This record gives sequence, C-alpha cells and structure tokens, in this order.
Amino acid sequence: MSSEQESPLAKLKVPPGYKRPEAKIENIVATVILDQQLDLNLIETRIPDVDYNPDQFPGLVYRLQKPKVTALIFKSGKMVVTGAKSVRQLVYVVKKIIKSLKDAGIEIKGVPKTQIQNIVASANLHARVDLEKAAFELENSMYEPEQFPGLIYRMRKPSVVLLIFSSGKMVITGAKREIHVEEAVANIYKKLWTTGCIIGPTD
Repeated sequence: MSSEQESPLAKLKVPPGYKRPEAKIENIVATVILDQQLDLNLIETRIPDVDYNPDQFPGLVYRLQKPKVTALIFKSGKMVVTGAKSVRQLVYVVKKIIKSLKDAGIEIKGVPKTQIQNIVASANLHARVDLEKAAFELENSMYEPEQFPGLIYRMRKPSVVLLIFSSGKMVITGAKREIHVEEAVANIYKKLWTTGCIIGPTD
C-alpha cells in the first residue's frame, strides 16, 4: 500500500503478544473525464466484450478481465471505473481503456483527468474490541447491536467511515488516498488502546 518508511502501520507500536494490524484495499471507485463527446454506438461495434443497452442504462459497460475492473462509459466523455485494488492498478487500467479506444479508431483528444471518489478497504486489528465501551468512548460513533453487529465510527482525520466488529475486523470507506487507509487503522488502534476498548488478541 505504501513503502515501509512512510507506512503508518509499519511504524505502529504493538504491545507484546499482539500482531500488527493489517489493511487491504478491496475496491477503488474513480471518475475519469475525457473533454469530449463519445459515440457509444460506434464503440460497441468496434470493441468486443462491451455491453450497451441505452433503453436500460445510459452508459456503455466495459469489463476488463485482467485486472478484473469495470468501466461505465457515458457519451458525455465521463467514465466511472470500479474494481481496482491500488492506485497503480487504476492508472494502468485507465491507460489500457484509452489505448483500446484509440486502437479501435476512436479519436481521443487530450489527457484524461482521473479522480478517486472512494477507496473501500478491509482491515484486521488482530485484537478483540469491546464495542459497547468503544461506543461510549468514541465521539461520532453509532452502535445498535440489535440492528447491526458492528460499530459505525466517523473519523475526522482522515475523513473516513469505519465499521468496527468485536472480532477486530473492520471495513473502511470514504478514503481518497491509499495512505489514508493505513492512517485510519493506525489511529483507531491507538485510540482503542488508550481508552481500554481492546480486550485481548484474537490469534
């Protein structure tokens, strides 16, 4: 996710008997803007493995197998790309899509502008969490176990939402940069420790 030198999780001090928390990016959602109109009917006739049913959905669906990523392409020149597991992979995929359009004889003007909208990640603290205590200690948190088994915590810095489970497993959403995922996991780990919400290792 990031180099060992700058990785917040690599720098995190973990008590004896505990494993270091881990985080993994599951999905990056990004928008890509091409400053031009696109002929989706033409793209459909020239590129295999695309689906275009304007009566059902206004965009053309372009599925890549390696890596397994999906792009929704609209005639406005906007694309929504989902499924990338890293920013490097996202950049590679965008270049691959643009190249396939050009190879199919679709004129592409200028350079595409890519913006990450949301990074979804999973994490494991390798520690059990007292969610009732955490709900009391953490501001901007919500815990209603009869409706949902996890605690929802809105972290301000970085600005992400964490779903925390008693097993120490977590889901992180809303990050805009890869490093924010590790920062969020490191921050919540320290916070849970200092407030006495961690109640033992899980393995």
